Amino acid sequence: MRKHANTLILAIFGFTATVVFSQEKDTINTGVINVVKPYTPTISDAFKVKETPSIDDEETATKKDIKYNIFSFPVASTFTPAKGKAAMVEKSKPVKLYDNYATLGVGTYTTILGEVYLNNAISRTESVSGYISHHSSQGGIEDLLLDDKFSNSKINVNYSNRLRDLTWNVDAGFQHQMYNWYGLPQSMVTVASANDIDGKHSFFGAHLGSDVTFENTYINSGSFLFRRFGDNQGSGENRFVIKSTIDLPINREEISTDIVFDYLGGAFDRSYETTDELKYGNFQIGVTPKYQLKQDDLTVNLGASVFYLNDIEANDSKVYIYPNVTASYRLVNDILIAYGGVKGGLIQNSYYDFATENPFVSPTLFIQPTDQLYNAYVGLKGKVSSNMSYNISGRYISDRNKALFINNNITATSQDYSYGNSFGIVYDNVDAFSLAGEINVDVNRNFKLGIKAEYFSYTSDMQAEAWNLPDIKGSLFLDYQINEHWFTGANVFYVGERKDQFYLNDPFIATTPFTVILDSYFDANLHLGYHVNDQLSVFAKANNLADDGYQRWQNFPVQGIQFLAGATYKFDF
Repeated sequence: MRKHANTLILAIFGFTATVVFSQEKDTINTGVINVVKPYTPTISDAFKVKETPSIDDEETATKKDIKYNIFSFPVASTFTPAKGKAAMVEKSKPVKLYDNYATLGVGTYTTILGEVYLNNAISRTESVSGYISHHSSQGGIEDLLLDDKFSNSKINVNYSNRLRDLTWNVDAGFQHQMYNWYGLPQSMVTVASANDIDGKHSFFGAHLGSDVTFENTYINSGSFLFRRFGDNQGSGENRFVIKSTIDLPINREEISTDIVFDYLGGAFDRSYETTDELKYGNFQIGVTPKYQLKQDDLTVNLGASVFYLNDIEANDSKVYIYPNVTASYRLVNDILIAYGGVKGGLIQNSYYDFATENPFVSPTLFIQPTDQLYNAYVGLKGKVSSNMSYNISGRYISDRNKALFINNNITATSQDYSYGNSFGIVYDNVDAFSLAGEINVDVNRNFKLGIKAEYFSYTSDMQAEAWNLPDIKGSLFLDYQINEHWFTGANVFYVGERKDQFYLNDPFIATTPFTVILDSYFDANLHLGYHVNDQLSVFAKANNLADDGYQRWQNFPVQGIQFLAGATYKFDF
C-alpha cells in the first residue's frame, strides 16, 4: 500500500511540473470575458434540410468513362485428354449384287416357267445384255371340247453406251406365242363338229429399236421403233415410230416440245364374213409444245397437242387439236397436294396391242385410231406419315371410235375361229367416269403393301353396252422379307361384272344378239421363298387360290388352283 502511495505522489508531481512548463511557453494574450446573459436556443434558430439539395458549384464535372480490360495470362496445364473411341455400330453384311440370274419352275397343268438374264460390261461405258423367257402349259381344264394349252417365248438383246454428252442404246427382240380358241359355246356346237376344229393360233413378232439422251443441248432425247407382227393365219402388220423431245428457245424462254411420227400398215387374209382381204394403214404426225410455270408451291404446265392423220387406205386426212394442261399445288407440304389436268390425244390402235390384251381375237379385225377428245382428272395425294402415302382421284374420259372387244357370232365359214369362240372389235363413242383410291405402305425395305380400287361408269352411243369393260377393279400387293432367309408376298385382283353379247344360231329364232353378264371374279396369288445363300433361292407359288374357274372372256374359263415350285440362281462371269 505504501508502495502505491509513493507512485501516486510521483505522478501528481510530474503532472504539475508539466502544466507549469506549458504555461511558461503559451503566447496567447489573456483577456476578461463578461457574461451578460446565458445563451438559450429556440426553435426558430433551426432550419429544415432539403431532400434534394441544389448544387451551386460553378462547374459540374462530367463522369469519365471507365474501361475494363481483362489481362489474360497463359497458364501452363499438364492435363492431357484421353483419345475418344467411336461407338461400335453393328453393320449389316453388304448385299452382293450379281449381274446374271437363271430361274426354272414347274407346276400343275404341266406348267414350265424359265427365265435367263445375262449382262456383261464391255468397258466402263459399254455393256451388253440379253433376256430369254418361256412360259407354257399343256392345259387340262375340265369339260372342254378343244385343247387349252398355251406358250409364250421371248428373246431380247440390248447394247448400251454411256458417253460424256449422250447415252444411247439399241434393243432387238423376237417373240413367239401360241394360244387356242378353246372357248366354244358347247350348247351350240356338237362334239362331232368340235373334232374338226384345230383352234390353234400362233403369233410371231420381231422388233428393233433405239433411243438416245443428250446433255446440255436443245434436243433432249430421241427414239425409234420398228415392229413386225403376224400370225399363222396370213396376217401381217408393220409399225414404225419416231419420237423426239426438244427445247425451243422463244423470247429467252424454253418451250419443251414432243414430236412423234407414227406409221401403221397391215392386212388380214380375209374378213370375218367374207373371203375379201382386209387392209388398213395410216400415219400420223403429232406436235405437243408445253410451257411450265412455277411459283412457290404452284406448278402449272400449259400446252396443246396437234395431230395430222392420213388414212392411206381411205385416202383421207384430218387435223386434230387437243388440250394439254396440268397443274399441282402443295396445300400442306407433302401431306396434301392437289392436282388436276385436261389432256387428249390420237391413240394408235394395232393388231399387236389387241392380241396382247386379248389373245383370243380373230384375225379379221378392222383397225383404226381412237380420238380421245379429252381426259380430265382431279385428285389429292400426299403422305399420311413418312412411310404411308395416298392418292384419291376422279376422272372423266370422252373417246370417239373407242375399240371394244365383242364375242363373234357363229357363221358357216368353217374357220377355226367362226364357232363363237373368238372376239372381234367394234368402235363406239364412249364416255367414262371413274373414281379411284390408292394407299401405299412402305414401312421399311422388308415390308411393302399397296391397295388400289377404282369404280367405272360408262355411257355408249351406238352400242347397247360398253362391251367387256368392268365396273369395278381392285388390287392388293404385298412383299415381306421375313428374315435373312425367308420371304413371302401376295397379289390379289378383283374385277367386277362385264357385259358381252351372244348370237343364237337357231334357224327358228331370229339372229338377234342378247346381252350376257359375266360374273365378277377374285384371283388371289401367293408366293413363298427361301434364300439358301447369296446365290441360290428356292420358291413356291400358288395361283387362283379360290379355285374359281372364272371367265375373263366369255366361254373362256381359266385354270383352277395352280401350284408351281422352282429355284433361282444368281451368278457372275
